[in-house]
Amino acid sequence: MMGDENTEQAPSLDQLEQEVEITTYQASGPGGQHRNRTYSAVRMTHRPTGIAVTASDSRSQLRNRKIALKRLHDRLVDHFKIEAPRVPTRKNAGTRQRERTERDRLSAQKRLRQRPDPEQD
Repeated sequence: MMGDENTEQAPSLDQLEQEVEITTYQASGPGGQHRNRTYSAVRMTHRPTGIAVTASDSRSQLRNRKIALKRLHDRLVDHFKIEAPRVPTRKNAGTRQRERTERDRLSAQKRLRQRPDPEQD
């Protein structure tokens, strides 16, 4: 399948762990003392592409690492996805004929709105 070919370029989770740079920092926001005093937030940067993700969802650094790794993998899959080229389409003969008939009808209707030309009498 074409979808399987696109994800082959994105590294697997095991391979991804070796290609990332992990930085921990102090999470901010609500959560009390445990969150404010510990370095539980995680920032992962994929060295080859430069894509970075953060996770500070949990008070646990280990849980945040797993969340960040999953987010990074999802971003890399999207990054390496190859879009199928657009195939230009044409209107079929019936549609072209219908549009032409509609244009002619509107043109005739607009011609009737014009003032009569006095020189033609």
